[in-house]
Amino acid sequence: PLISIIMPTYNSHVLYLKKALDSVLLQTYPYWELCIADDASTDHKTLTLLEEYSSKYDNIHLTLRDVNGHISMASNTALEMAKGEYITFLDHDDKLAPHALLEVVKILNRKSDAKFIYSDEDKIDEKGRRFNPHFKSDWNPDMFLSQNYIAHLAVIKKSLLDKVGYFRVGYEGAQDYDLFLRVLERLNPQEIVHIDKILYHWRAFEGSTAFDPDAKTYTTDAGLSALKDYFMQKNVDAEVAKGMVPNTYKVTYPIEHNQPLVSLIIPTRDGYNILSKCIDSILKKTSYQNYEILIVDNQSSDSKTLAYFNILRQKHDNINILKYNKKFNYSAINNFAVAQVKGEYIGLLNNDVEIISDHWLTEMVQHALRDDIGAVGAKLYYDDDRIQHAGVVLGIGGVAGHSHKYFKKNSHGYFSRLSITQNYSAVTSACLVVKKSLYEEAGGMNEKDLTVAFNDVDFCLKIRELGYRNLWTPYVELYHHESVTRGTEDSKAKVIRFNKEKAYMLQRWKGVLNTDPCYNSNLTRIHENFTIKKGTLHEKR
Repeated sequence: PLISIIMPTYNSHVLYLKKALDSVLLQTYPYWELCIADDASTDHKTLTLLEEYSSKYDNIHLTLRDVNGHISMASNTALEMAKGEYITFLDHDDKLAPHALLEVVKILNRKSDAKFIYSDEDKIDEKGRRFNPHFKSDWNPDMFLSQNYIAHLAVIKKSLLDKVGYFRVGYEGAQDYDLFLRVLERLNPQEIVHIDKILYHWRAFEGSTAFDPDAKTYTTDAGLSALKDYFMQKNVDAEVAKGMVPNTYKVTYPIEHNQPLVSLIIPTRDGYNILSKCIDSILKKTSYQNYEILIVDNQSSDSKTLAYFNILRQKHDNINILKYNKKFNYSAINNFAVAQVKGEYIGLLNNDVEIISDHWLTEMVQHALRDDIGAVGAKLYYDDDRIQHAGVVLGIGGVAGHSHKYFKKNSHGYFSRLSITQNYSAVTSACLVVKKSLYEEAGGMNEKDLTVAFNDVDFCLKIRELGYRNLWTPYVELYHHESVTRGTEDSKAKVIRFNKEKAYMLQRWKGVLNTDPCYNSNLTRIHENFTIKKGTLHEKR
């Protein structure tokens, strides 16, 4: 196919403009055209260079606008020249990788239904040094509603652009985000393809957004406007606010006036000190009103714990103690409790968690209410304020690992992923909310093969298999005093059991564990810190 490359220019730095133009000429795929719309530049050097290239190369087309209209209008002028079946965009100071278009066309020839293709990218400084590679998730709808992680390189079928109406004036600074929101709304997930290769080099110099996201503060406001309009057009009553870092957003979905009942299930065996801390934090810090607590007593014998159960029964109508008089089996205990709950929604909690955010249940339920969302997970910290859980990444350590484990509490993580709502393949059941009907549809937790480890990962993957998206939110924070009750996997019997459960996961989810769509093949599967996998081209630079 012919691919039309759209480039608006305005008083461009001729050194970088020339490099951008040359990166197009160096494409190994020959069927392209470059459509340049100059937005009434006053710099004669810019105009001279543009005219030189357009007169020399038949597939470089130039329109000189009489009036400066800013980037949306200039881009639309360039789009009006385009004759290609597919459209892509190149800023006047950035560069395409030589094989960029070839990699795109490989996808188009392999996937005839592909209509929106995007790639990984990195940054390039004034001296041509590449740095800060962004290895992206595959299509991640909730991440995209939190930030424009797609950015560059993006290739879109021209017929789609014709339907949505190109760039809109008034969204400058986030004009691409506004356009992508309108385009992606029309597509099925299988029509959106991510290429996990760096095909675009984003120029970063002092004063640019690539160098400093705070350099152009209006970009965040423009993105906010685009997102508000997106939900308004969909007739979805959602509140949109600025996120924790520039160019990120928080979407809050409404909960009906009559809050659905949530049944919080907490298995325990003795452990008065940690259990009481957990229960007290729920009672004191839960602004959501309609919930019940089911403590599943797995053969407690400690007198202090048993006395505490009696106090809870007497003082709180919404707390019940269930007796589970069998050998510890985390999956079986939760399945046993779910069968007895009154709520439409289930909240799974470990007895060693402590609530920090008073809006925690409201935040989780608003996502669990959504038709396309499965399990909802939270942000958990160790006692020393390092990250314990921020979503599960498949394949790490063989089966799965915790995203950003041991990062500091105030860290924003890999490309802000610790500070934005997004989809993950799985979340931990130390704090998880899900529809009761979906819990049952997925068959609950596997009490036969996964009594202790990986049952939450397996459960989330079964939910994903049913067509739902699992979601993690950084706006729900808890402490997780991990494994205080159960201890570590250090005895011979525990090691044997753990290895057996690991073997089950490797067999049951063979192939799935090696390709996590919410991660990237260029990132490590040894560590939990989003570092680049050894052996990638960029890692060697």
